[in-house]
Amino acid sequence: MQRRLYRQERLDLILQELQAMGSVSVTELTELLGVSAVTVRSDLDELERSGRVLRTHGGAIPAHTGEGALSFAVRQRENVQSKERIAAAAAELVTDGDSIVLDASTTAWHMARYLYSKRDLTVLTTGLYVALELLRSPGISVMVPGGPIWREAASIVGTWDSSILEKGNLQKGFFGGRGLTLEEGLTDANPEEVALKRKLVSLVRQVNVLVDGSKFGKVAFASCALPQEIHCIITDEHAPAEMIKELQTQDVKVIQV
Repeated sequence: MQRRLYRQERLDLILQELQAMGSVSVTELTELLGVSAVTVRSDLDELERSGRVLRTHGGAIPAHTGEGALSFAVRQRENVQSKERIAAAAAELVTDGDSIVLDASTTAWHMARYLYSKRDLTVLTTGLYVALELLRSPGISVMVPGGPIWREAASIVGTWDSSILEKGNLQKGFFGGRGLTLEEGLTDANPEEVALKRKLVSLVRQVNVLVDGSKFGKVAFASCALPQEIHCIITDEHAPAEMIKELQTQDVKVIQV
């Protein structure tokens, strides 16, 4: 008869299975661990509370993937109310007939849902989920660059031939990131994603940064947009007042929502 596993042993095995398979189901885990579905759900709830997994219908997926990167599904659930307000305010900057860039950030995904009513809008996006949202609107033409896909962020990354886009007229870009400082500007973590964002920043006439207050004062791997390249920052009420004043003295427009 198989020995009944202690809870920590079960949690460790669940995490090992997730690492190997990428996802787990309650049914699979009941067979693997030799316990009831109720016990498995309780274990998954405990792992989700500790931030190590994200519950899905009937199972779970890893909350952290790669080199500590948060998956898109996890980031979708962070600071949702702030992201919704920021996204709505950003969408107000877009007018019918514009050609714009949206990155793969979750705030850009929220923003996409506020663009449904726009007409004759062209959107270049590096975000797969963003592109899928925009396809719901018949008034929006969607473009995605070619390149490898960063699975965890559902983002297109790397270098690509931008000769066609350089001949276009991209008025506005909307970019998120991991950090924002007066010295480094907007920064992000993945080197390949940063490289593509920098190219897109260079192609648009107006660079708009979408970050909540928790990103101010933080620095990630590399700069996506330098301070002098940023035209407008849309943020929430938690952004530090001193930093906002300094940005405004540098002719950066700041919208707080």
